Amino acid sequence: MIRYKITIEYDGRPFCGWQIQKNSLSIQEVLESAASKLNGQKTNVSGSGRTDAGVHAKGQVAHLDLREDIRERQVPDALNHHIRPHPIAVLSAQSVSPEFEARFDAKKRHYRYLIINRRARLTIQRGLAWQFAENLNSNPMSSAAKYLLGKHDFTTFRDTECQAKSPIRTLDNIEIEQIADHIEIRCSAQSFLHKQVRSIVGSLVEVGRAHRPIEWLHKILEAKDRSFCGPVAPPDGLYLEQVDY
Repeated sequence: MIRYKITIEYDGRPFCGWQIQKNSLSIQEVLESAASKLNGQKTNVSGSGRTDAGVHAKGQVAHLDLREDIRERQVPDALNHHIRPHPIAVLSAQSVSPEFEARFDAKKRHYRYLIINRRARLTIQRGLAWQFAENLNSNPMSSAAKYLLGKHDFTTFRDTECQAKSPIRTLDNIEIEQIADHIEIRCSAQSFLHKQVRSIVGSLVEVGRAHRPIEWLHKILEAKDRSFCGPVAPPDGLYLEQVDY
């Protein structure tokens, strides 16, 4: 067997998320089914992290072991053949050390959240962005986001069902850019808590719509209390953009 690192793109709308679940179709299940057909036996596919139901990816990374007679350049096409018609695509494959672990070897993960700030309903990007009808000002959102940079106890922005051992995380970067009615929020860290990005985005929107002052972000961060968090943003606008190794 040869271990491969694969980069994957997917539309998260039809799935229950990355991880296999009993009664719903997951991205991991589709990939494992495709890999098992290539190997002729059950094959595990391990991802860099779990994305929730409805969350998308442009650069998810996973590892799997394939038969030695499958050439590296053939891996994406072979997997994609068996993945069809699901909206998942293996973009690339690279042979790696047998010890490589997509999850534990990751150095940094990059997420992007897309908000479309307009009243007219979405058509082309429906399900691929959060449509927010009220006017948003991205400038105070950017100022508030700075409070979150660095190492903190992110309990306020941690889902109550999060299974991480510690709420301590280091947010290396958070940037907000607005072009016309598109607002993009980009976050980078070695790892994130369950629904951390969506919780941050929902709270920043409270500032952007002038329902809360800029300093409110610092107050709720320091509270270390989930009940202080703003509304959690929907999964539609969240993308796992890249994983660094």
